[in-house]
Amino acid sequence: MSTQNKNIVRIAPDSWTASSQKLIVGIERTKRQLLAQSNEQLKLPQRLFQVALNEAEALAWETEYPQLVFPTLAEEKIAAMSFWYDGGGILRSDYAIAV
Repeated sequence: MSTQNKNIVRIAPDSWTASSQKLIVGIERTKRQLLAQSNEQLKLPQRLFQVALNEAEALAWETEYPQLVFPTLAEEKIAAMSFWYDGGGILRSDYAIAV
């Protein structure tokens, strides 16, 4: 590889990596908090609860501010999953549920 070609490849600045890590850690912390709160209040199997959180996280990462929208999306997904599990309705999702 020539010297010119070596200069073309650039690595993301450390600040981007650190920022991304903070977002990931923040979302994981929120997931743990929601899990702790909802386990006490809901009779939803943990696997279905985890699916709801995973769907919310996937949707949150599609936005510009995943750390801001994730908690609301997670609460909505958990509520929908609980309603469905209690026999109250049809569960609609754009994502496959692996059981």
